[in-house]
Amino acid sequence: MQLSRRDALVALSTASVGSLAGCGAPVVGDGPDDSEATDENERGVQGGGAVGEHELTTLVGVARTVYPSVVDGVDEFVRTYLDRRVAADGAYARGVAEAVATLDDYVEGLYETRYVDLSSADRAEALDVMSVDDVDPDPDGTDPQRVRHYLVNELLFALYASPTGASLAGLENPPGHPGGIQSYREGPGG
Repeated sequence: MQLSRRDALVALSTASVGSLAGCGAPVVGDGPDDSEATDENERGVQGGGAVGEHELTTLVGVARTVYPSVVDGVDEFVRTYLDRRVAADGAYARGVAEAVATLDDYVEGLYETRYVDLSSADRAEALDVMSVDDVDPDPDGTDPQRVRHYLVNELLFALYASPTGASLAGLENPPGHPGGIQSYREGPGG
């Protein structure tokens, strides 16, 4: 299944970060450097200076680990979603940057390298050893809880809030995604 830019924009709209109607308008974060930023890309990707290329690359790596293997187009989807997500919320952007740093510190203790430099199998093992799947997400909690909140859960939310991701879970018409009057007259079996 191919994820698209449209999927990312629908997921953002579902997260109340933006709307499809205004998707071309610049989104300004609340980071300290926003007034000095000269273009939308600089404001968005940097999220007030907190989220840069390394963080985005790490999030793409996490997504490739936690997303089903049948999903294609992960890079563009994650970058589109997160560029606008971090631009809309400076505190969130700082949380993402800190969670990436936490994950890198943990992985360096195990493998003596950063998360993005691991093989696919080692990436999955690192998240498993960190027990990210066994903890409740908490933005103010322990290291695994913050990694789960800011990285894993956010990426899974983005996937399953998109039309393509929702269809993987059997939710052909997720909340906020118009399906027409016919979808309301038919049961789940079609």
